[in-house]
Amino acid sequence: MNTGKPLPYLAGYPATLVEQVRQLIVQDKVADLLLGRYPDAHDIRTDKALYDYVQQLKNEHLRNAGQLSKVMFDSKLQVLRNALGTHTTHSRVQGLNLKAKKEIRIASLFKDAPPEFLRMIVVHELAHMKQREHDKAFYQLCMHMEPDYGQLEFDLRIYLSYRDTGGAALWQPAAVQDTTSHPFLT
Repeated sequence: MNTGKPLPYLAGYPATLVEQVRQLIVQDKVADLLLGRYPDAHDIRTDKALYDYVQQLKNEHLRNAGQLSKVMFDSKLQVLRNALGTHTTHSRVQGLNLKAKKEIRIASLFKDAPPEFLRMIVVHELAHMKQREHDKAFYQLCMHMEPDYGQLEFDLRIYLSYRDTGGAALWQPAAVQDTTSHPFLT
């Protein structure tokens, strides 16, 4: 794997930690490490299921944050340009009222990821509904919604660094049940 180049997903971390990750990549130990911690992919396959999942987390932690109009997996988000997900608010005038539509889009790469990674990304995007900047209050809110947020973000950044250096995808979607044969017909 090409580890001579910088690891941009780990840019904010101490050099000694980045070097440890680099050595794990060189020694081809990242896949075993991550699969040991996160053995399975989540089972959220559709935008509707993702919307329901995000709405449940929002209702649990951010009841007064306003309504989400759209949540979806987005194949156009470029993870390699540091967009794991996005949150947007579109405002428009409707009569005498100002209507706001809030959207969350998650990079399609995360359709095949562990449930912990998906939760971390969703928590991050939901936190932006209350805190726009990545400041102390923002990360406190993330930690309130997901106590392991810091570790999950770091592990996700390790995975992205691994992929960026040529590593293969580690998780596959849950097997689709075969509906061509019926159990009573065998």
